[in-house]
Amino acid sequence: MNPAANAKTPVRLRLDSLADLPATVRHPAYQRSDLTPGIVHIGLGNFHRAHQAWYIHHLMQQGQAHDWAIIGAGLRNYDAEMRERLVEQDCLTTLIELDPNGVSAEVIGPMIDYLPIEVGNVALIQKMADPSIRIVSLTITEGGYYLDSNTCTFDTDHEDIRHDAKNPNQPRTAFGAIVAALRQRRAGGFKPFTTLSCDNLQGNGAILRNCVVSLARMSDPDLADWIDENGAFPNSMVDCIVPATTDQVVSQCLALGIDDHAPVSHENFRQWVIEDDFCAGRPPLDQVGVTLTHDVHSYETMKLRILNGGHQLLANVGEILNVPTISACMQDPDILAFFRKVQAEEILPYVEAVPGTTAKEYLELVERRFANTAIHDTTRRVAFDGSARHPGFLMPSLRDALASGSSANGLALAEAFWCRMCAGVREDGSEIAPNDPLWENLYETALAARTDPGLWLEQRLYGGGFGRGTKFSDAFALWLTKIWQSGSRAVSAEYVATSSMSQ
Repeated sequence: MNPAANAKTPVRLRLDSLADLPATVRHPAYQRSDLTPGIVHIGLGNFHRAHQAWYIHHLMQQGQAHDWAIIGAGLRNYDAEMRERLVEQDCLTTLIELDPNGVSAEVIGPMIDYLPIEVGNVALIQKMADPSIRIVSLTITEGGYYLDSNTCTFDTDHEDIRHDAKNPNQPRTAFGAIVAALRQRRAGGFKPFTTLSCDNLQGNGAILRNCVVSLARMSDPDLADWIDENGAFPNSMVDCIVPATTDQVVSQCLALGIDDHAPVSHENFRQWVIEDDFCAGRPPLDQVGVTLTHDVHSYETMKLRILNGGHQLLANVGEILNVPTISACMQDPDILAFFRKVQAEEILPYVEAVPGTTAKEYLELVERRFANTAIHDTTRRVAFDGSARHPGFLMPSLRDALASGSSANGLALAEAFWCRMCAGVREDGSEIAPNDPLWENLYETALAARTDPGLWLEQRLYGGGFGRGTKFSDAFALWLTKIWQSGSRAVSAEYVATSSMSQ
């Protein structure tokens, strides 16, 4: 699309201005007044609007799912600013698709309200307790599930969880609010809603069930049993590259003729795989390309290990070398060679095919998507929250490699790059700003590991499985020492030059 075609003043995005949008901008064909809520979504960031909301919108465009409109919700103070922006524009969102062949825009409107952000989450609890709500979905990030880093089980000792158990009517967490709403529904004689995780966790539905049921059991064992027996927590896999909104995205939106204070950019690819296990009905999502199956696990494994794990392979060394975006990392011959060798030798061998694609074919798709120069997906965004992403995305491959007796030399180097990144300074001397909820501890450990590499692998997030004196810990220590001595490019080239037989 040629932005110059929209030379007139951009149209401020609101319901009453949809007809004034440029003819090239697709927008809702349905009447918002015809919509009634069926979904509450907690954690309404860019990804949800570009992914789950897009699917609901396209059902509505077909004249379906008008009783499945979305109510947005958040729990943190930083959600309040997004709520203000979205409510001001009637909860409409401009989605800007970034294709190497051109840019296009679409306005979607399946979200009809955004609940206030408040202490105690009263409005959220009341809305979820309403029997018209049949699905409560979440995108609260991998680190938002209060998982113990050693056992990967629900951390009942966390301060927020103990608070919610003692104050069940004034919860701080999403899980506390869900439990409170389900308590009201049981008391009113209503069914529970389906609780649907849309976060990048292997077995996210099972994890979510454990979080909700475990928290309920801390204050009301009978309620916990009722939730466990009657509720539904389907596993799911979600996929779409959605960068953070920058001034460049806002400018793109204006150039397309739309004055949107919270636009979202995304790639031209989406995938959503859901276990078909709903206790209160669901929209006909299969009619807009969602895969409904009873075997989500294989899809999850392929995506989390190859794509999400691949993101970490690129982003950590990219940050060290001050390569700004994922697409730029894919253009860097040293980083790309490292990425491909680790994928081919230490990740793909432990990923089974899914209907329609092999692990090798999926990697080829991922490479094309990562190389999309229209997507300005920063290495900083992708490297965020490594303390949750490394255990979730790279360590499963690492454990499989070690269990099979195969080399994990490249994954040891990937962990060494992450440790080096957490030292907080790039090789050009520029600062890497804090980029993890556990940054202070990671930073201090990374500095100490420069002289004693074993300290890094002794952190709780590794689960105590990589003690000193093992083949893996020795490889990690050697790589980290060489990174500090010779630099990341030289070390990456050395790794790429080694044959798999010599590792």
